[in-house]
Amino acid sequence: MTITTMFTKTLLIYFIVFLLSDYAYGQRDKKFFRTDYNYIETTQGFYKIHTLQQTWADAKRVCALEGASLFYAENRDEANAVISWWKTVQPNVAWAFVGISDIITESVFETIDGRLVSEVYNQWQRGEPNDLNGDEDCVHLNLSGDLNDYRCDGESYFICKKSLASLEWDSHCNMPKSGYTFSEDLSKCYKLHTTPLNWMDAHTVCRTEQTYLAMVSNQLEAEYLANVTESASSRRIEGDYVKGIFHAGFHNRLHENWQTVRGTPIPSDASLWWDNHVPTEDDREQCGSMFYTGSLNIVNCATKSLFICEREVVTLAKRRSLLTIGLQQVSPQRTVLCVSHTSDSRDPH
Repeated sequence: MTITTMFTKTLLIYFIVFLLSDYAYGQRDKKFFRTDYNYIETTQGFYKIHTLQQTWADAKRVCALEGASLFYAENRDEANAVISWWKTVQPNVAWAFVGISDIITESVFETIDGRLVSEVYNQWQRGEPNDLNGDEDCVHLNLSGDLNDYRCDGESYFICKKSLASLEWDSHCNMPKSGYTFSEDLSKCYKLHTTPLNWMDAHTVCRTEQTYLAMVSNQLEAEYLANVTESASSRRIEGDYVKGIFHAGFHNRLHENWQTVRGTPIPSDASLWWDNHVPTEDDREQCGSMFYTGSLNIVNCATKSLFICEREVVTLAKRRSLLTIGLQQVSPQRTVLCVSHTSDSRDPH
């Protein structure tokens, strides 16, 4: 077998791995959920400690947006395993909210999925729960493994959990299943959010889901997103928000010219913009939006509206194309030269 043949086969294997690698992620045997979660083998679960403090309700919401849930220990073994990991990764975090409260019925502590606290790990700190000032309905856990009731509107660090058994993977979108719809024509996945938020909070939701606020860069995307918005018109959505517009993935919040949330220039094609107006530095509004027709526009960042998140994916077809192009670009002459150069550089003589 020649050096050229060996090199070409090695390259072929590399491209095949590249072709298939992302589609293996998230399968249970790979034990992968998200890059920001750690897997603990003994508990068969993924965990993340959030160091931006939140109220209990917001902590629960953030975990859900990440496709996980606010953690509580099933038993002492899980409590010990998580606390051991906690001490390693965040030793300065003394307390963290867990998914236990007596919000529904006073003095009846339950998990977020309706289990009595007596059915799960329930080592309380001495003298707790005591419902101090009649205002402690949520629970947090300390590094010693003790539970304590605490104010729900107080802010604390918190832990999210995703069990391996509950992991479901969206192979089209190459992400945990979370309500996204794949567009084969656009090679993107989209999700319509129907809770009205301001632009900054909408952006945060998309990033929490590891996606971006949707952006229109051509007429095909404009038409597709216009169709996505149609489902919102048939729903009864409560709240004080501007109907008919949707937050979009561009802004001028840095006052460095208008750009997409990925830091690229906004499209200059006037036909994509409402009234053919491409934003300039002179515009007072600083955030992006899209009309239900798919036309881009600008809006006050504090305006509440619905929004769409998007995730760009590299499809198998596109990967096969990259594989074909890559192999076609490997000529025997270049391969021999490359290998010869490598051999010469290692030869002390």
